[in-house]
Amino acid sequence: MKIISDTEAIFHCDITAPCFAYLAENEVEFIKKSKTMVVFRKGENLCKQGAFASYILFIVDGVVKQYIEAGVSKSHNLRIYKTGEFVGLSAIYNENRFNYSASALTDTKVYLIEKEIMLHVLESNALFATKIMKNYCRQNNFLFTALQNIIYKQMNGRMADALLYLDEETYNGISIFPLLSRRDIAEFAGTSTESAVKILKSFERDEIIRLEEKGIQIINKEKLEDISRKG
Repeated sequence: MKIISDTEAIFHCDITAPCFAYLAENEVEFIKKSKTMVVFRKGENLCKQGAFASYILFIVDGVVKQYIEAGVSKSHNLRIYKTGEFVGLSAIYNENRFNYSASALTDTKVYLIEKEIMLHVLESNALFATKIMKNYCRQNNFLFTALQNIIYKQMNGRMADALLYLDEETYNGISIFPLLSRRDIAEFAGTSTESAVKILKSFERDEIIRLEEKGIQIINKEKLEDISRKG
């Protein structure tokens, strides 16, 4: 992690996410004065499950995976965050701790915004609060669906869900599959790495996907969707 000062060439001072368009000029300046710009290198944690949360994070540029940890070596990937999204919103009204972890899949620029400042703006600007709440509810709905899939679907169905989800996620118009290890994909599907590799190879034999080193190309989306539906 590196803190970026406003004298450095890569410093980014504009807040350009659509949700910030609902802020008055003085509210934008209020947030700008309270933020710190940081670059997290690929593989670094933006936040750690259980750690004290005094700030929330806004992704200026980059790709991040959100995951929950269980024990020393077990984790489950939940979703992908990208440019223009917030990480750690649940800590604003919840306990003062992050309830999940997030790590950078690319070098990632973020703003650290003091939690109290964000709370003040949310309480004073109903339109901004509504926009943030809609995004938060959308994230919750996604997590409930992911939980349902993990509980009720078998491994092939879970892998199909993971591949379909990840196939929709791009960064600067490029597939994010090359950013993910086989273990990452296994943890999106809720299975072991060994099982994930076997399923991926069986999908390739059935001409559903094509494995390209770290990349994955879906070549029969309809069949993959059918596997997802049947679970």
